[in-house]
Amino acid sequence: MNGNLNQRTAITDTLPTVFGYIGIGIAFGIVGKAAGFSPFVVTLMSLLIYAGSAQFITVTMLVSHSPILSIIFSTFLVNARMILMSMTLAPFFKKESLAKNLFLGTLLTDESFALGMNKLNHTGGKLNFSWMNTANWIAYLTWIISTFVGSVIGNLITDPNKYGLDFAIVAMFIGLLYLQVISDRSLHRLLQLLVILFTLILVYLGLIVIPSNLLIVIVTLLGCGFGVIIKHAFF
Repeated sequence: MNGNLNQRTAITDTLPTVFGYIGIGIAFGIVGKAAGFSPFVVTLMSLLIYAGSAQFITVTMLVSHSPILSIIFSTFLVNARMILMSMTLAPFFKKESLAKNLFLGTLLTDESFALGMNKLNHTGGKLNFSWMNTANWIAYLTWIISTFVGSVIGNLITDPNKYGLDFAIVAMFIGLLYLQVISDRSLHRLLQLLVILFTLILVYLGLIVIPSNLLIVIVTLLGCGFGVIIKHAFF
């Protein structure tokens, strides 16, 4: 990454994350096809829902004939973390119109959020609409194309886990976390590692008693609180 915030730089910055979208997108397409949905329906889900894990849940609930309201509520719960992410990015786009802010929030993903946070380390704490919008669109289009491809080849690959496609998104986030830690010089390295360790412990223990979808939001809030407290107390 560098300090430029133009469209060309956004493409370069976003390309490393594309493989994560491709892996999980193909996996979703295969799952959707196996559940009996046509490539058109699978692709339409990605166009309209565009919510990664929530789409897997939607397919499962549709197959089990769950009520529409239950599906809507589940999708909202799974993606509630996006509210926190959007609120974190919003201050960097105060000069943009409400329409542009809503558009950025609509296409925001975990990956583009992480990229944005990492980009701040190279731009002196600045972001702009052009860079962020380009990053979001690359993610959106890659996801749609990948799910379509997955639904088309669904008859050929019946078990996506066999090829490690399920681990693609995990590997991508490990890489993004590493880049964030080594790039952010505004925070002490020990502070970052302590917050990461605290988060890992919370996730490990929380999965025992809390649904994973709700756990993400809870751990995010507790992790942020922990980081603020120890930063002011010891750093």
